[in-house]
Amino acid sequence: MIGTFPGRSQALGIMTKQLKADFRMTNVDYADINFWATLLGASACIGFGRLVDRVGVRWVTTALALSLGAVAWGTTLVSTMMGFAVALTLTRAFGQSALSVVSINITPQWFGRRLPLAMSVYSVVLSVGFVIAFLWAGAVVETQSWRVVWHVVSRMLVFGLAPLAAIFLRRGPEELGWEREPASSGNGSSQAIPVGSLTYRQALGSPAFWAFAIGSALYLVVSAGTGLFNEEIFGERHFTVTDYYTVIGVTTLASLIGNFLAGWLTDRVRLSWLMAVSMLLMAASLVAFLFAENRTHLLIQALAMGVSGGFVMVLFFAFWGRAFGPAHLGLIQGTAQVMTVLASALGPEVFAHVQKWTHSYVPVFWGLAAVVAAVGCWCSVVRMPKLPELNSGPNPSPLP
Repeated sequence: MIGTFPGRSQALGIMTKQLKADFRMTNVDYADINFWATLLGASACIGFGRLVDRVGVRWVTTALALSLGAVAWGTTLVSTMMGFAVALTLTRAFGQSALSVVSINITPQWFGRRLPLAMSVYSVVLSVGFVIAFLWAGAVVETQSWRVVWHVVSRMLVFGLAPLAAIFLRRGPEELGWEREPASSGNGSSQAIPVGSLTYRQALGSPAFWAFAIGSALYLVVSAGTGLFNEEIFGERHFTVTDYYTVIGVTTLASLIGNFLAGWLTDRVRLSWLMAVSMLLMAASLVAFLFAENRTHLLIQALAMGVSGGFVMVLFFAFWGRAFGPAHLGLIQGTAQVMTVLASALGPEVFAHVQKWTHSYVPVFWGLAAVVAAVGCWCSVVRMPKLPELNSGPNPSPLP
C-alpha cells in the first residue's frame, strides 16, 4: 500500500505549488486534471479485483509494482500539461486503484476471526510508512524538486517492492498447506464460526455494502480536498503551512490510536455502530475546524479527525471479508475501492469549484459535515449481512 504513494492525493498535495508552477495550472485546471485522471484510473479497480480472484496476489502485485515504477520514472520526463495529465492517469490506475485493491485483499485472505487485529496492525504499519514517506518527500521538495521524489520512488518500486512481492506473497494459507482460520460473526461477538460466502450480486444488494462504501468514500472526499489545497484552506482560517504540517503529524498519531481502538472494538461492538461513530466524529471535526481560533483548537480538531480516520481505515479493510466471505472478495473490494477512488477525485473538484463560486472554503465544510452526519445516522441502523454456514448447503453460484 505504501507503494501507491505516487498515486495518492496527499503526495500530490505536497507538490501542488511546484506542479502548478511547472505546468502553468490554475486551481481549477489542477482539480480537473486530477478528477479525470482519477475517474479513468478507477476503472482498474474492478478489473484487477477480478484478476486477483483468478490469478492471486503474487504475480499481480509484482506486475503492478514494475508498471507503477516505470510510470513514476516516466513522469519525471514530462514537460507539458498534457503529458502530466497522462502520467497522473496511469499513476492513479496502477497505484491508487489497482495496487490498493491488491493490498487490501491480501490480509483478509489469510485471517478470519483475528482479521480486525491483523488489519489494525496493518493500518498502524501503513500509517507509519506513509508518515515517513510524506516527511521525506516534503523535505526533498523543499530542497530539490518533485521530480527527484518521483525518480527515487520509481527505483524503490522496481528494485524493492516487485522482487519482495515475487518472493514472499501467496494467495492464502491454503497455498502453504495450512487451514484457513474461521471467521467471526461481525455482530459484536468474538465467536469463530465457519462460514461460506455471498455472491457479488448479493453484496451489491446489501444496504450495509453501500453504507460502508459511501461512508469510506466521504472520508476520501474530505482528505483529498483538504490535502490538495491545504495551503489556501489553512490560510483562509489564518493558519500557516507550518500549522498544516503540525496537524498532519497530530492527525497521523491520532489515526494510530483510532487503528488500535477500532481493532480492539470490532470483536466487541457491531461494525455498523463503529462506522456510525466514526462518521459523526468526522462531521463534528469538520464543523470544529471552522471555529478553530488558535493552534490548540486546531490540534483538538485534528485529534478528532485522526481518530475518525483511523476507525474508517480499519473498518474499510476488515468489513468486506467479514461481511461477504472470501469467495468473491477481490471483486467486492474492487467495487468499493472504485467508490473511494472516485471520491478522491471528486473531493478536489468540490473544494476548487465551491471556492471559485463563493470565494471561500467555508461552505464546503458545512455541506460535507451535514452529509457525513446523515450517513453516520444511516450506519447506526443498517443491518449486517448474514453469511451462510459452511457445508449447510450449496453456496449460491457466482455471477450468472
